[in-house]
Amino acid sequence: MRFAAIADIHGNCEALDAVLLDIGAQGIPTNAIVNLGDCFSGPLDAARTAELLMSLDLVTVRGNHDRYLVEQDRAGMHVTDAAAYDQLSPEHLAWLKTLPVSTVWHEDVYLCHATPGSDTVYWLEAVTPEGVVHQRPLAEVEGLAQGVTQSLILCGHTHLPRAVRLSDGRLIVNPGSVGCPAYEDDQPVPHRVEAGTPLATYAILETTGTDWTVTFRLVPYDHMSQSRLAAERGRPEWAAGLATGWLG
Repeated sequence: MRFAAIADIHGNCEALDAVLLDIGAQGIPTNAIVNLGDCFSGPLDAARTAELLMSLDLVTVRGNHDRYLVEQDRAGMHVTDAAAYDQLSPEHLAWLKTLPVSTVWHEDVYLCHATPGSDTVYWLEAVTPEGVVHQRPLAEVEGLAQGVTQSLILCGHTHLPRAVRLSDGRLIVNPGSVGCPAYEDDQPVPHRVEAGTPLATYAILETTGTDWTVTFRLVPYDHMSQSRLAAERGRPEWAAGLATGWLG
């Protein structure tokens, strides 16, 4: 089996278009793409992203920002979610409501946005009290994987491409972010996550007998058009991240 995993598009349809073209160029059909959530939230092009994703009908799990769009009142939303909400139609929101929080694909691939128990907890990374993001110790990663029996586990959420092999041979892969290479958050403490490149990122997974190989793909696209759009919409931190992969 050979397929592609995408995550954390965040309304960046320019990046999604480029990634889909690259996936096709690798000989992977649309029905062999899985989407790990956080589809729309951001100051970019949520509506066009929604139309494209709904037409593709990819296997998709719900991210925390997808949940915020359908569970929170508009007045209480963070500006990032509100910007997307204002672009989305009732049909787009209805589609989000249908998404599962996790699923098993082809029997041996487990999909979730962040961790099996939470859509906001980092799985492969942790944050110190001082706000430093670092690789989570293996024992903690394995603790979060209890109850998942599939040999390949896919998650997103932190926007950082990474693969971690568990001691029993299971593999956890984060494909990185299609459309948002850098962000800041205040939970559990204020911190920044920066990929260090503006390129759109996804992963190709392939089974070879009883094992999996992973290829991370970093795809160029017109990221400066999206940086300018974010700046025009009053989001300088998004503009910086989209331009460079750093928040400055």
